[in-house]
Formats: sequence, structure tokens, C-alpha cells
Amino acid sequence: MSATARVAAMSLTPSEQLKILTTGAAKVLSEKELADKLALGRPLRVKLGVDPTAPDIHFGHTVALEKLRQFQLLGHQAVLIIGDFTATIGDPTGRSATRPPLTRDEVLLNAETYTAQAFKILDREKTEVVYNGDWFRKMTYEEVLKLNGRVTLQQMLQREDFRTRLNDAQEVRLHELQYPIMQGWDSVVVRSDVEIGGTDQLFNILVGRDLQKEEGQPQQVVMLMPLLEGLDGVKKMSKSYGNYVGVNDAPQEMYGKLMSVSDALMDRYYQLLLGEQRDPAGHPMEAKKALAQKLTARYHDETAAQAAREDWDMRFSKRNLAEADLPEISLAILPSDSTVLSVSAFAFLTAFGLEKSNSELRKQFITTGSVQLNGEKLTDPTAAVTLQAGDVLKLSKKHAVRLID
Repeated sequence: MSATARVAAMSLTPSEQLKILTTGAAKVLSEKELADKLALGRPLRVKLGVDPTAPDIHFGHTVALEKLRQFQLLGHQAVLIIGDFTATIGDPTGRSATRPPLTRDEVLLNAETYTAQAFKILDREKTEVVYNGDWFRKMTYEEVLKLNGRVTLQQMLQREDFRTRLNDAQEVRLHELQYPIMQGWDSVVVRSDVEIGGTDQLFNILVGRDLQKEEGQPQQVVMLMPLLEGLDGVKKMSKSYGNYVGVNDAPQEMYGKLMSVSDALMDRYYQLLLGEQRDPAGHPMEAKKALAQKLTARYHDETAAQAAREDWDMRFSKRNLAEADLPEISLAILPSDSTVLSVSAFAFLTAFGLEKSNSELRKQFITTGSVQLNGEKLTDPTAAVTLQAGDVLKLSKKHAVRLID
């Protein structure tokens, strides 16, 4: 956003800001409280807590960051809490088992890359970054006991994930019960006016409201953001599901992944990842290309995004794979039984790290005609194939390889 646009955004009335800020949110508790806080005429302190349990973030993580950015552009104070203490425990939300512990050194190393990626979205100069280890590591055991005394076991067992694990005779470790209390105390320490989180964070954020009330502070507004579906359009975006777009993905890979998004999912990506509405009058393919280009430009730059679009057009729109820049596989390392099935499986795993089962390859790729050799469909998985250097093996809409000596 330009400086002029930023000034214009900061001059919006509270009601205009409210409309912008609540758009795309799954739930706000409550809109009236948020309207009242906006009417105070001062920058609100807007909290987002992140636990750097992994070094990289994907687009699912950016939904909350994008909302924090909206507050920031409207002149409010973004407060990014790095859970260097809470990450060593692990958020039990949505977990069916206790998370494996991380060392503080591992967490701090993850935090370096995590924040670097977060600042591709947020304005670093206008973001207050704090580490919750700064206050939790100073607490005496007496202070910890007093903090625990403010929350009952009955409250903790209202959490669905805890109840489910107990009902299924799965253990719940006592340290996991501490997590909502610590997240809530973070809100007290930073004097949060608004806390942003996913829809699975409602319980934890409400604990923060309770603790703030006990401390005589105004209670924070709860702003819950939807969990973003992954590229499959079904499960939430996750590395473990293989349906993610990484913030650090290379431009061509990022653009290509986004072009695989369904038309139905495209509108949610526009809203949650860009804060925009798709032009309903435009052609869906052009809208998808614009979405992919805008997001690629955000995390790289416009030159890289334009190059990625041109590369995709060359590969798929113009079907000119012969001239495209493709991953290469040596003929020498291909399996000796070069059937359509064996070569396809090898190419997926070698070039793209995607291990596909034989049944998946037959059903989703080979028998549907997705697998092609130099433009010719290979629909018989048992057929032998004769390969030579320079051949292009297309494995799916977004995966193709070139064969070399």
C-alpha cells in the first residue's frame, strides 16, 4: 500500500474500519465491543501469538497475519508474540496426542525464519515483537501456582479436544492444561485490545478475557479467522497433507500450485489471502491467474511473478513443453522395467518428492490421460515405453519432466 493509501485508510471512520476488519472473519466477540474500541480514537493493540514449532510457514498460517496487517494499515498497533516458551510445551488444540517437546534452541532457530517470513506480510517497522519467555521464565513457582488457581479443572475440561482424549482413554499431560492459561496471560502482559486466532483458538482467547477482567483490564475482543482449506479443497492446509503452498516456495512452484486451486476455492483465497473480492464478471481462468500472480508477487516480487506466469502459460496454456524450463531426469537412473506405471512413479518421486501409490497413479493420472509422452496420452499402465533424451513426460496438469542422457 502506498503512503497516500495508508493515510487514507487511517482516516476512515470507526464504522468504516469495522466493516473492513470484520470482513472475512469467522466470528467476532463481539462486533459491538470492537466498534466501541474503535470509537476510542486511539490505536488498538492487536495481538497475534505464534509458536514457531517449525521453521517454515504456509498460506494457512498467513490468514491471521493478513488480518493483523489490515489492522496495521488502519493505524493500529500490531503485537506479534513469539511463543518461545509456549512452543516448548506445544499447543494441544486439535491434537489427539501430546506434542513432542522442542528445546528452546530449536524454537529460537525456528523463530528466526518464521519471523522473516511473517515480515513479508507485516510492516517490520510498525510491528511490536515480544517473546513470552521474557515473562514466563521470570515467574517463581509461587506465582505459577497463583496463576493456576484462577482457572478450574472443570473449565479446562470444557475443551473438546481434552474431553475427547479422556473419553478415548488417551492421556492428557498436566503441562498441556497450562497452555490456555499461558496464552491468556500473554494478553494481560501486552494489554491486548484484540486477539486474532483461528476458529480452534476460541477457548484459549476466552481465558485471556477472563484473566484481563480479573486484572482490572478492559477485555480483549475475540477475532476468529477461518481455517484455510488446502489445494485439495477439503482438508485444512497442512504440510502433512501435502496440500499446502509455502511462503518460501519458489515463484514457479508457488504460481503453479495456486493454478491448481478449484474455481470454488478461489473466492476464499481471494478473501482470506488478499483481502479482496474476485470480479464476478471476469473469466475464472483469468481470475485464477491474477490470484496466483498477486500472491507470488507478494512473497517474491512482480518480476518473478510475471516470469512465473509466462512460464506457466508456456507449459500449459500454450502446451509448449518442449521449450519450457523443466526438471530433468537421467535415462540412466530410470527403472529397467520401463512401463508407463513404473516410469511415472519414479518420475513423481525423483523430480517432485511426491510418492504416489500404484492405485493412485492408475486412477488419478494414467487412466484419465494425464500422463503424456511428447503430447501422446499413455493410458495403459502396463505398456512398455521407449524413452530417449529430449523426451518430455507430462505427469499431471502441473508436473512435467524432461529426460536427458
